[in-house]
This record gives sequence, structure tokens and C-alpha cells, in this order.
Amino acid sequence: MPKATINGAELFYDEAGSGEPILMHHGYTGSHDAWWDLITPRLKDRFRCIVMDCRGAADSEHTADGYSIEQYARDVIGMADHLGLDTFTYCGHSMGGVIGMELGINYASRLKRLILVAPAPADGVQSPREVHERSRALYQAKDRDTMIRERVLMSAREGHDDRIAESVDRALSVSAGHFDDSWTALVDSRRGAQLASVTVPTLIVAGAADGLLQANLKDFQRMPNATLHVFSRVGHGVPTDVPDEFSEVVADFMQHGVVTAKTLMDRLQAAPAPA
Repeated sequence: MPKATINGAELFYDEAGSGEPILMHHGYTGSHDAWWDLITPRLKDRFRCIVMDCRGAADSEHTADGYSIEQYARDVIGMADHLGLDTFTYCGHSMGGVIGMELGINYASRLKRLILVAPAPADGVQSPREVHERSRALYQAKDRDTMIRERVLMSAREGHDDRIAESVDRALSVSAGHFDDSWTALVDSRRGAQLASVTVPTLIVAGAADGLLQANLKDFQRMPNATLHVFSRVGHGVPTDVPDEFSEVVADFMQHGVVTAKTLMDRLQAAPAPA
């Protein structure tokens, strides 16, 4: 199990394939599992696929502190340094998407592209306190059965029960610091006004059945060099719900970059006049 000491923490990572590097990061209480099991096999023939677990989650060290978006972003840069990556494409899901925003704001020179997958809102998660208190109670009670049942019911696609059970086991294994402080960091995030400064080519991928869709659309409109893909009948777990389709969207973005009405008009205006 490969690990690297990054900013004082033993962080898990792994990689497969060759080509342009894509570093993939999970969401809140998540892990590298879906990236490694579902997405890496579909992209490793074209790209160098790198996965990592943040501190306090999955196979990384449960540190005493450091559970902030800023520290997670520093850890991504530290991992890139460890792997010898001057620049790379960053792909982050949910909380990993907010980490991507932080990277785009403060570490743009290290990025070739950003892929934000169902990202948590730039201006903070707007969730009633009692919702998270219930989640904490389930986490503290290790109520695996209830968590699995509710996640299955909330899945927009069928046939993922085993994968959902694995994700619940990972969620139950995170450190208390990760569970509480990461959530606070997501609620308190105030990066919306700064998104206008992110000029890194960005792809936002959203699920039409995700409760974060409207926030994703709002954040997309704030970013000056972004494109958008929305999957129908897909919830928050985009890579798990539609791994084949998602992988091809990523590969298309890696090849073509941002294509919008503006970029097409720029192409038209830059074309030489006919002889």
C-alpha cells in the first residue's frame, strides 16, 4: 500500500497508466475506491491516473488536526511534488471539488485543468443543522444498516448496493476530526466571489438529480473559463452512477478543453478572411 509523508501526514496514493497526469480526489467521508475501481481502469490507457486519500479518511493517517480545505489543498500540492508533477489536471468530487476551487484560486500555476464533479457549493453547504446532527448520530452509533438503506433509497441508479455498502464502511472509518472539521469547513466556505479569478480551464460535472445542482450551476456561471456537463437521472455519486459515460466526458475534456459559445465565436473571429 503506497504512502507518502506529506506535510507531516502519511497519505495513501496509487497510480496506473501513462500520459498526462490526472490526480483524483474524493469527497467528504469518501475514499479513493470509486476512482480506482471504476474510473482508473477506463482512463489508464490514455492518462496517468493518480488517486489519493486525504488525512483522516480511508487508508491515510488519522492526524490530530489539519482538517481544512486549505490544508487539503496543500496536501494535494505536496503529493504532486512527491510525484514530480510540475503541472497536472486535478479532478475532485464533492468536497474534493471545493479543494479544486482552492487550488484554482491559490495554486493556478500548478494546474493544467480542473474537473469539479458535483462540487460542494463555493459559498458553503446550506444544510439544516439537524440533518448533520443526525448524520453524526449514525456515525457515532456505527449504524451501518440504516446508512446503507438510506443511501440505496437515495440512489438515482439501481444495482450499486455493494458499492454503497463499501462507501458506508469507508464513511464509518473516518477520524472524528475529519467528520466534524471537514463538514464545518464545507459549511463555512466563502469562495464564490473568488471564482471569477479562476482562469484555469475547468469542467464542472453535475447530476440532474443531485440536490447540489443549482449551486453547481451558480458556481459554473461565476467561472470565466468553464464548461459544463449535466447527467440525467444521476445523483451526487456521478462517477459511481455512470462510470463509462463519465470517463468519456473526462477524456473529451482532456482532449478538447473548454468549448463554449464564446470559444466558438472567438474561433470564427480569428479565422482568416476567404481569398
